[in-house]
Amino acid sequence: MNIIDVSIIVIYVLLTLFVGIWVSKRASKGLKSYFLGGNDIKWYYLGLSNGSGMFDISGTAWMVGILFLYGVKSFMFMWLWPIFNQIFVMMFLAVWIRRSNIMTGSEWILTRFGNDKAGKASHLIVAVFAIVSAVGFIAYFFEGVGKFMTIILPWDFSLYIGEMLLLNSEQSYALIIIILTTIYTIKGGMYSVVATEVLQYVIMVIAGFLVAGYAFFAFSDIEITSVITEEWKNIFFGWDLGIHWDEKYQAFNDLIDSEGYKMFGAFIGMSLFKGFFASIAGPTPSFDMQRILSTKTVKEAAYMGGFTNLILFIPRYLLIGGIVVIALVVLSPGMIANPSLVGGDLEVLLPKVINFHVPVGVKGLLLAGLLAAFMSTFSAFVNAGPAYIVNDIYKKYFKPEASSKHYIKASHIASFLVVGLGVFMGFFAESINSLTLWITSALFGGYVAANFLKWIWWRFNGWGYFWGMLAGLIIASLQFVLDQNKGNFSEDSLLGELANWHAIYLFPIIFGFSLLGSFLGTYLSKPTEMGVLKSFYKNVRPWGWWGPVYRELNNEDISISKNTNFWKDMGNCTIGIVWQSSMIVLPIYFMIRDYPKAWVALAIFVLTSVILKYTWLDRVRKIPN
Repeated sequence: MNIIDVSIIVIYVLLTLFVGIWVSKRASKGLKSYFLGGNDIKWYYLGLSNGSGMFDISGTAWMVGILFLYGVKSFMFMWLWPIFNQIFVMMFLAVWIRRSNIMTGSEWILTRFGNDKAGKASHLIVAVFAIVSAVGFIAYFFEGVGKFMTIILPWDFSLYIGEMLLLNSEQSYALIIIILTTIYTIKGGMYSVVATEVLQYVIMVIAGFLVAGYAFFAFSDIEITSVITEEWKNIFFGWDLGIHWDEKYQAFNDLIDSEGYKMFGAFIGMSLFKGFFASIAGPTPSFDMQRILSTKTVKEAAYMGGFTNLILFIPRYLLIGGIVVIALVVLSPGMIANPSLVGGDLEVLLPKVINFHVPVGVKGLLLAGLLAAFMSTFSAFVNAGPAYIVNDIYKKYFKPEASSKHYIKASHIASFLVVGLGVFMGFFAESINSLTLWITSALFGGYVAANFLKWIWWRFNGWGYFWGMLAGLIIASLQFVLDQNKGNFSEDSLLGELANWHAIYLFPIIFGFSLLGSFLGTYLSKPTEMGVLKSFYKNVRPWGWWGPVYRELNNEDISISKNTNFWKDMGNCTIGIVWQSSMIVLPIYFMIRDYPKAWVALAIFVLTSVILKYTWLDRVRKIPN
């Protein structure tokens, strides 16, 4: 580490702390100020904050690895999450969610199912989901940032008591970064989170442009094209993946064959199937939903959704593309000499490039940017998780009448509790990956069906929601147990075959059981009270099967109009996914010097932007303030 790089990182950390604490006084007015910024933060700052929160270290390292191996079509791997859920939020979900005018995702559930036993059961399972997710991801961040900092920084920060090792270097680094981030997050709530994330976004964008500029000018077109093939640059595909690498890089073709994505057509088809339902289900009750609920108005919630998409992808993929270009030219010859090349070798491409192949100054800014990425994502979870503990559990069930000062103190304690639990679990490094996989596959898998139905079907009730989420959670957990024990089953047995399936192909089974739980829970219990349904539909106005509720409202107020925008919204989402994809492939094609395809991507971006101006933006502008 050069003194210039170290100085940049130190200055960044101090500046982040200063900004976070400087704005913290504004958070002391009450829970709404603390968790939602008093609904007084500009939508474009919230959009920058939301984009910054999605720009994390582990995700960036993963995307560098898959782009390196699979080429340009690897952007479709992001549909696993699915990344285009942000398009659905932009087109209609941000408006639906913000109209509720509440503080958290689980509080939102009460507006849909009421406050009886069924409503409370659905409310409680969402709150538990949000808290467990926050704790699990903090534990994941604890392990991830510690490993990253240990690879990058040269100092050994191991802590001993006598000859007994108390903390290894990874844990020490992780604790230092987490303590610093927690200080300003707890002190200032949403104000500090947004202010620091805007600063962090600026640093990440500068770092991305500098790395892209260095990779562009340091390596020639011939050096790049001598490594990659036409198939590597091709976004189109058949049922099976073609040969991505020429013969001298056969080790990479062998790695592709072993990764489980060879049937690429089926993989993408299933990703789109899952992605559609997961996107309509809406954002999980975490930092993404908190940003929507923090906007001033419904119109600004829609603006924020669009702005998040616009500012996130081009800077991020300039950085990723720059790192991959350096790795292709400099690291690929040494990698194919490794007789036991595995997918894990791709995860260290990012720190290897930073350590040995980025110039002084740029390295410091890039490290500050990636540190910013970690801190922004971490702080977003630290702000979101305690909101559910204080507002949805403590205030609702234990202390309904107390001062704002009391609830702010309770929020501080809840934040320390969430961080403390996450760090405690992070010390068990051997099991943390299992925990994270359980959260992302089981919890998120069980989330989809029930949260899809809540928008579109009037008869769906609180017990249907509760049992639907629980059924999906149980089946997804069984899938995870099978995956962890697949070596114990015969490959010819049914369990052996299921255990060897990629998780995405089991989604229809998880979805089916969750639907079954939702339907049984709904039809074996009474409907939600009509008064609750009328209030919900009048405020949110979703499309779907709401006929009885619509007719009841029409008897009282003939001005209530039915939402018939399903096909318009789906058309906009289709155009939006193409728009989003063009922003991803444009910087990649630019970085690998395939200028004809870069021009095509730019033309598609401009064309889809013009179309969305008329089909989406003009509609948003007509939303009343």
